[in-house]
Amino acid sequence: MDFLEAPSLPFYFSPDHEQFRTSLRDFVAREITPHVNAWDEAETFPRALYERAAELGVQGLGYPEAYGGTPADLFYQLVVAEEFARCGCGGVQASMNSHSIALPPILAAGSDELKRRVIPPVLAGRKIAALAVTEPSGGSDVASLRTTAVRDGDHYVVNGEKTFITSGMRADFITTAVRTDPAVKGAGGISVLVIDGDTPGLTRTSLKKMGWWSSDTAHLRFDDCRVPVANLVGVENQGFKTFMNNFNGERLFMSALACSLAEVCLEEAVDWTRQRTTFGVPLSQRQVVRHKLMDMTMRIDAARTLVYDLAYRIEHKLADPARLVARVCLAKVQATQAMQFCADQAVQLLGGMGYMRGTRSERIYREVKVMMIGGGSEEIMKDLAARQLGL
Repeated sequence: MDFLEAPSLPFYFSPDHEQFRTSLRDFVAREITPHVNAWDEAETFPRALYERAAELGVQGLGYPEAYGGTPADLFYQLVVAEEFARCGCGGVQASMNSHSIALPPILAAGSDELKRRVIPPVLAGRKIAALAVTEPSGGSDVASLRTTAVRDGDHYVVNGEKTFITSGMRADFITTAVRTDPAVKGAGGISVLVIDGDTPGLTRTSLKKMGWWSSDTAHLRFDDCRVPVANLVGVENQGFKTFMNNFNGERLFMSALACSLAEVCLEEAVDWTRQRTTFGVPLSQRQVVRHKLMDMTMRIDAARTLVYDLAYRIEHKLADPARLVARVCLAKVQATQAMQFCADQAVQLLGGMGYMRGTRSERIYREVKVMMIGGGSEEIMKDLAARQLGL
C-alpha cells in the first residue's frame, strides 16, 4: 500500500499501536494472503488459524487479562481491521472476528460463571463464538424478532430461526437474541441467551453467497432447544439495549475495514495502470485514468478521517451519546459507499482482468453489498441517524 500509505499519526496511533501493526501485517502476509484464493474457492479456511491469531494476541484485544485477553483501546481494533484488509478477502476476517460481536454482551452483562466458561477458550482460539440476531422475517429491524424462549423450570425452551449468521456452522457458542415475553411487541420482551453449539434441536444449514465465500455463514433453526437459565445474559426482557450498544462497535469496525478494502482496490488499480500501456503510453498517464484514481483517493481519505475522529471521540468520551450513534451510522454509510465506488472503478480500470477471479478488486467488488447491508443497511443507518439527531 505504498501509494496511499497513511502518514504517521501520533495523535491517534502510539508506537505500541504501530509495533502491533507491524506484527499483524507480517502475520497476514505470511499466514493469510498467499492462501485466500484457494480458501475462497474451497469456501472455508483452516480452523487452526484462530489459534495462530490468538497466539499473536489478536483474538483477545480489548478483553481483561483475567479471561486471557489484553486490555487495548479502540485504535487497536482499527489496526486489526486495516491490516486484515490487506489480504483483499473480507470473508476470512468476517469469520475470524465474529467473536468481536458475540462476546461483548457476555462481557458486559453475563454472570461470572458464564464469562469464565465462554470467554477464555474463545480468546485462545480453541472455541468459536457467533452472534445470532437477524431472522428471515426481519433483518435490520431487531425489535421485530420472533424467535421465542419460554421459561420451563431451570431452562428456556427456544423455538425459531436465525439467518445470515457469520460463523454459524462452526460456532461453539451462539449469543442469541430471543423474545422471552411473546406478549410484548417491539423492543420490549427481548433477552440475550448464549446457546451452546451442541444443543439438541439446533440444526444448521450452510448458505451460498455472492461474496465472502471463505466465510462460514449459516441459517440456524431452533426446535424446542432447552437452554439453561444460567445462560441468560443480563436481565430478562431487557436485552434490546445490549444489542444496540453492541452494534456501535461493529459499525465502526466495519467502517474502518471498508476504508482499507477500498484502499486495496486503489492500490491494485494504481499498479495495473502503471504497467498497462495503450498506444505506447501507460494508462496512469492518461488524464481520464488519473482523475479516476484521484476520485478514489479523495473518498478514502474523507471516510477514514471521519472514522479516526469518531474513534478518538469515543475513546475520550467527547461527544453526546445520541450524536455519536448518529455519526457512527453515517460513517458506515460513507465508508461503504467509498468502498463501492473504489471497487467499481478498480474493476473498470483493470478491464478484462478486473472481471477475472483471483484479482483482489473482483473479490472486493462481490463483497461490497454485504458491507453495505450487514450491521445495519444504508437505509436503516440514515433513518436511525436522523432519529438520533431529533429529526
